[in-house]
Amino acid sequence: MRKDLDIIHNWVPAQSRVLDLGCGDGALLERLASEKQVSGYGVEIDPEEIQKCVERGVNVVEQNLDNGLKNFADQSFDTVLMTQALQTLRFPHLVVEEMLRVGRECIITFPNFGQWKARWHLAFSGRMPVSDLLPYEWYDTPNIHFCTFKDFEVLCREHNWKILHRQAVSESPVSGVLKDFLPNLFGETAIYHLTR
Repeated sequence: MRKDLDIIHNWVPAQSRVLDLGCGDGALLERLASEKQVSGYGVEIDPEEIQKCVERGVNVVEQNLDNGLKNFADQSFDTVLMTQALQTLRFPHLVVEEMLRVGRECIITFPNFGQWKARWHLAFSGRMPVSDLLPYEWYDTPNIHFCTFKDFEVLCREHNWKILHRQAVSESPVSGVLKDFLPNLFGETAIYHLTR
């Protein structure tokens, strides 16, 4: 499992109710249910991923996150998760507001587009980076909002969202050592744990 998902696993309390937005194949919810007796739902738009959730025994709702979470009541979950989907949303700030309406807390991960490899690639090739983390060309990417640690923290301040925890993740050994000191430059993936 990806490093960011391991960290999320540690942050989610046992026996809590969880909503996983953009849950993909449901692997994280399945693991949380198995190892921490978590209950909840996944929300996904891709029919193939929904089928994988069903095969795993994960409760899943087909829904476009850009349309909001109106079908979920206020504070109906302990934690709302969204991994690697924030940058694909049309109005990410509105979705985070909804996450904090339906859950007491939320955990969000996103790729850090300010990471040094992305900066280096753009500066020296003159082209948008393509990597294992961002495997798309500029014209076929699902990513429509490019965000850094600093950008996200400005958004949190503007909306009075309280940051409970922040973690930078990096696969590179050099970046792994420096990511905690300069997350905006060396963190490949940002993980934020928020509440109101």
